[in-house]
Amino acid sequence: MEQTEKQKPNVLFILADDLGYHDLSCMGSDYYETPNIDRIANEGMVFTNGYATCQVCSPSRASLMSGKFPARHGITDWIGAKTGEAWREAGRFNKLLPPENKDHLEHEYTTLPEAMKEAGYTTFFAGKWHLGGEGSYPEDHGFDINQGGFEQGGPYTGGYYSPFNNPKMEDHEDEVGMSLSMKLAKETAKFITDNKDTTFFAYLSFYAVHSPIQTSKEKWSKYRQKAEEAGIAETGFKMAHFLPIRQEQDNPVYAGLVETMDDAVGHVLQTLEELGLDDNTIVIFTSDNGGVSAGDAFATSNLPLRGGKGYQYEGGILEPYFIKTPFLDNAGKTSDAPVTGTDFYPTLLELIGAELKPEEHADGVSLVPLLTGGTIEERPLIWHYPHYGNQGGEPSSIIRLGEWKLIHYYEDGREELYNLEEDLEENQDVAAENSELADRLSEQLFAYLDEVGALYPKKDPMYDPVKEKEYLDRVRNVRMPALEKQRMDFLSRDFDPGNQWWGSDVGN
Repeated sequence: MEQTEKQKPNVLFILADDLGYHDLSCMGSDYYETPNIDRIANEGMVFTNGYATCQVCSPSRASLMSGKFPARHGITDWIGAKTGEAWREAGRFNKLLPPENKDHLEHEYTTLPEAMKEAGYTTFFAGKWHLGGEGSYPEDHGFDINQGGFEQGGPYTGGYYSPFNNPKMEDHEDEVGMSLSMKLAKETAKFITDNKDTTFFAYLSFYAVHSPIQTSKEKWSKYRQKAEEAGIAETGFKMAHFLPIRQEQDNPVYAGLVETMDDAVGHVLQTLEELGLDDNTIVIFTSDNGGVSAGDAFATSNLPLRGGKGYQYEGGILEPYFIKTPFLDNAGKTSDAPVTGTDFYPTLLELIGAELKPEEHADGVSLVPLLTGGTIEERPLIWHYPHYGNQGGEPSSIIRLGEWKLIHYYEDGREELYNLEEDLEENQDVAAENSELADRLSEQLFAYLDEVGALYPKKDPMYDPVKEKEYLDRVRNVRMPALEKQRMDFLSRDFDPGNQWWGSDVGN
């Protein structure tokens, strides 16, 4: 796709944190309201089988930057997670010890923003980074400007309302009561305005909707009433393997956080329109992993998908995945081809007329053929998460080829096989009746993992099944009732989190 410098499109890449496949109204939620993000979907192509490359954040984010699957780049869990014998400190009493996890994005890679700079783009980053500390910040990997990106994986320094106390972003007096999502949107809009006469690559990486979940009283009230009018279920959780898992989309705090992020997206889209840039700006929207149905804030339900963030099932890895290309005729169209986070790198390079870098985006393919009405070759997608994490998933590796998905579990070596075209909910393990296919997929999975030097978990010689059972009994008998109580507290008309609604209610 040859283009002159003047014709080159701008790029706005929007990444949500922990947003589930069904956490948008355009993706089927009757509870959350997201008109601005819906516009991106309606004006672009929706990839209904769009995946993150991992069920947790740092590995997926590293894949977006590098075009490599986690097993290849070596960040296989969130940066900062305990590994090896240190995992015992989590008090989970598990059978395995997770392997080493790299603590930063490798500098030897030519990242996506670096490739965009080579193509003449001014690059900008706002929001969550979580790909390393000092020396491995966004500005160390190809971004000219960094607003808010450092080692932390959540809005822990200041919460979702000003002051944000972020060492990579300046607080201003006129921001009292402003949400973090809108702050990041305003910084992005300012960058776009300042660079309207250049070609730019703006990467807006929201901290939302990661825990701790917070919202304004106004939005909480709106969604509390909406849940009440729909009918509040008597219970909201059921016990999964390691943790309770949420069954209902009825959390008014989380819903308000989702809508606040959507408001922020709307601000940036409006800026593009006001500057006359919307017809020449590629807009991408996706999430880094599935919605948090267990662990963290236990915030949402991904049903009918199984599991959520941290899980090996579709709820953990299937994402909203939209690409708006105004100069191509694909508005309102869909593709059911399995695609993933590593594909954005080569796709963007081809869309802007730059040479591909197959030695860099080794695990991605350009989706331009799909965007222009064609097809791409069937290829295996690989996930490698040899960790337990915080959400209740199991150490596992996955391969998807066509409609088939095989999961290998490291605790006992068992393997499950699902036909996702017939069983997206992953209720029917058909490995026994398709043993040859399962064996073939397993061989293909481990051929790849061994080729890239993937690391595997090891048995913990101190494993005590009695202690693990005692822990799980406490989860079931103490934690799950506490979660049910918290759910009802959020839905109570008298709910008040204090601190002037996390700092959003500046009138009191």
